[in-house]
Amino acid sequence: MILYPAIDLKDGQCVRLLRGEMEAATVFNDDPAAQAAAFQAAGCDWLHLVDLNGAFAGEPVNAAAVEAILAAVSVPAQLGGGIRDMATIEAWLDKGLARVILGTVAVEDPDLVRDAARAFPGQVAVGIDARDGKVATRGWAEKTDVEATDLALRFEDAGVAAIIYTDIQRDGAMQGPNVEATAALARAVSIPVIASGGVSSLDDLIALRDCGVALDGAISGRALYDGALDLGQALAALRG
Repeated sequence: MILYPAIDLKDGQCVRLLRGEMEAATVFNDDPAAQAAAFQAAGCDWLHLVDLNGAFAGEPVNAAAVEAILAAVSVPAQLGGGIRDMATIEAWLDKGLARVILGTVAVEDPDLVRDAARAFPGQVAVGIDARDGKVATRGWAEKTDVEATDLALRFEDAGVAAIIYTDIQRDGAMQGPNVEATAALARAVSIPVIASGGVSSLDDLIALRDCGVALDGAISGRALYDGALDLGQALAALRG
């Protein structure tokens, strides 16, 4: 199981939100590229990037910070937030991103996800962000009536590389991930699932690893910045 350190970008800075609230942002580093380099130096295999402003704006906003990160590291990175058309997908992959994450358009324009997955095999993931089991879009500001599992099943034959499943109520709250819901989603689909939201300790990672279904990975942000989770120790435990 891969551990993805998270770098969430707001106004060019590396921040963490509480349950997706932009007003509840804590700045952890004003140099995202340096933060990415530090994660790489600690031994991570992947990075998880989010353009928070872009998620609300519907287009890339923190492009300069993302490009600086890509220039600073050699490990692959995936990016979500504000990627809602084929031109933006192509542009980011051309700049060196290993994978783009499509969230809002997975609900609003599923054909784009399918077209992108065909055009760029292995480089398109679907981000499913849920509150009480229902998908939220547009920076989590809009709640839909779509069940998370139902949305995942729509892309079962689309060739997407992964599903990043976030429990919004757990995100940034340091209360542990929703292991049960994540495992249930992973059982429902054959697409690799990456857990996000609430990973706050080594025990949380072990719980996800041992949830009874193989997960592709888990994303952690605040716990790494707060020191509640040691990246080197966590990587060693998951690899072991």
